[in-house]
Amino acid sequence: MLSKLENGKGYLEHALRVMDGLGLTMLVVAKAHAPWLEEAAAHASKTGELAAWVSLA
Repeated sequence: MLSKLENGKGYLEHALRVMDGLGLTMLVVAKAHAPWLEEAAAHASKTGELAAWVSLA
């Protein structure tokens, strides 16, 4: 699969275009951080809070 992606034969680009069209984005993080992000998203969903993300680039 990785070889296909590297050679432009994968479907990732198409999936990203569809996600963009739907107003979605993909965040790739280390597996160790996933539970923390899932917990934060669940909390925001329960409380009705909107998350504000700031880029420090």
